[in-house]
Amino acid sequence: MIHGSLVALVTPFRGDEIDEDALQQMVLWHIQQGTNGIVPVGTTGEAATLSGNEREHVIRLVTEAAAGRVFVLAGAGSNSTHKAILNNERAQRSGANATLHVAGYYNRPSQEGLFRHFEAVSNASKIPIFVYNIPSRTNVDMLPETMARIAALDKVAGVKDATADVTRPIRERLLIKHKFVLLSGDDCTAVAYNAAGGNGCISVTANIAPGLCADLQAACHAGDYTLAADIQRKLMPLHRALFTEPSPAGVKYAASLLGHCNAFCRLPMVPLSDNSKLAISKAMTDLGLV
Repeated sequence: MIHGSLVALVTPFRGDEIDEDALQQMVLWHIQQGTNGIVPVGTTGEAATLSGNEREHVIRLVTEAAAGRVFVLAGAGSNSTHKAILNNERAQRSGANATLHVAGYYNRPSQEGLFRHFEAVSNASKIPIFVYNIPSRTNVDMLPETMARIAALDKVAGVKDATADVTRPIRERLLIKHKFVLLSGDDCTAVAYNAAGGNGCISVTANIAPGLCADLQAACHAGDYTLAADIQRKLMPLHRALFTEPSPAGVKYAASLLGHCNAFCRLPMVPLSDNSKLAISKAMTDLGLV
């Protein structure tokens, strides 16, 4: 079962083109830093602004650099079931170990509609799929009872939970009796989520502090929640600073301070204000990252 610290990887650009070298170097750096899995072309990877061919190219570059040493969970979601299946096929062709599918944003399907969407994707997939439940962006919350129905589908292996509701792991474990991976999608609640039964976190902050995020998850896995909470207290100013403005502008700027890529995001994301830059720089300096 996949567990630990998975990074919601940024997509670096040179001009308006994908920076292939920077992308693969970041994957190698994450392997060295102890990251357990790479999650390309998600929200943080600016998937909404990538063409289908670009998404497939990014996934292929990541899987080539990972070379089987870490798990690759590729974003493939869409609010169109047909497009989600096509995205899934692209990720399969590109070598992803599994795919991540967001619930139906904008069209706001019912709980039955959510189930049927994931049923169709599961039936079409040759690799495991993970549910991405993020009501703040989709405007629809997949309820624990629906999650349990979806978890029983053949290819569904787990969930990225960005509800910030730390009771979800407990409620879902009561309903799902077989092995099912529960991953937090929220850095700020990652320790509490694990304490309630989670297996890890798909982290934005891991783009910037992968070693600390991996240490935090390793402490949770070992049952040392005193150590995990201590690491979380150190990371909290960075967690918060990265989200003072819409992501991934903050994490792209932070990555530029590390020299991994430039801070460019495709529109409609815009550059950070000076105040946000100062907050990120201070948080990184206090952690000894720059």
